[in-house]
Amino acid sequence: MTMPDVTIMGAGVFGLTLALACRERGARVQVTEARGIGAGSSGGLVGALAPHVPENWNAKKALQFDALRMAQDYWHRVQEISGIDPGYARLGRVQPVPDGGLELARGRAAGADDLWQGFAQWHVLPVAEAPGLAMHAPSGWVIHDTLSARLHPRRAGQALAGAFQALGGKIVFGTAEPRGKIVWATGYEGLEALSTALGRKIGGGVKGQSLLLRHDARAAPQLFADGLHIVPHADGTIAIGSTSERDFDSPDSVDAQCDALHARALAICPALQGAPVIARWAGVRPRARSRAPLLGPWPGRAGQYVFNGGFKIGFAMAPALAQIMADLVLDGIDRVPRDFGFGAV
Repeated sequence: MTMPDVTIMGAGVFGLTLALACRERGARVQVTEARGIGAGSSGGLVGALAPHVPENWNAKKALQFDALRMAQDYWHRVQEISGIDPGYARLGRVQPVPDGGLELARGRAAGADDLWQGFAQWHVLPVAEAPGLAMHAPSGWVIHDTLSARLHPRRAGQALAGAFQALGGKIVFGTAEPRGKIVWATGYEGLEALSTALGRKIGGGVKGQSLLLRHDARAAPQLFADGLHIVPHADGTIAIGSTSERDFDSPDSVDAQCDALHARALAICPALQGAPVIARWAGVRPRARSRAPLLGPWPGRAGQYVFNGGFKIGFAMAPALAQIMADLVLDGIDRVPRDFGFGAV
């Protein structure tokens, strides 16, 4: 490759979706990655692509809906180009209705009918009629939405990298001098470096722990209860996650909090009793101060940009956000929503 038009620092889901978007538009793109594909939070286990509640609609929720709506075509195209299955499937999600919450849940069903534009539904069902894995629902009722999807984060990262390289993109591991326009998609370390450079708190990291069980429920929707995701994957595993730890000593070590996740999952979904634990993971997710992803030119650095902060919604949002970033970096067209820009942090 001759000198790149764009250098993207970081091969997580944000960096790779942007690299692919820019390469598909004909730009010469190099990705520089210090460790490996998905070495940060993009290399986790869970892979839940779930919507915000269909009420109090705003730009963030609308953009996330657009991203979830385009996800199936997007990930199928990535698979076709790369030959690697990212494990995507839109199988929905089941969550218990809390005691006293039945009227609110039914009201949100009407909101979904309007806001989701007939693309997906929000059903309120007796727990006995819920699809997939049986779950504990003290109220006797559950919500089943058909918008939520899942993918396998590690496979998705490899598929993105493979598609980018198949189209002529270059990935450099280690260190290399960035050339051309530079995009910093470097996870929580990048947010900390940005905070230092700007002299104010832009964001930082929140550690998460998760685990993987061997239990084949690949056609079942994911479960969500008490802040816990239980996500069946296409390879016959089920991911459980995750913790949210603001204070931590080691960014990549698991501890008793991971065991507590397991115990909570068994209480929610008794069918997982006896399923062996085959992997545990810990990593730090980048969280901008606004909680929304952070996109835009790096203040005071001409030709440099930031694409970061996909806290908990990175895989769901990245394909849509990458198109917005490609417009900005390649063509100078600023479509960044106000809540996602530097003015929000």
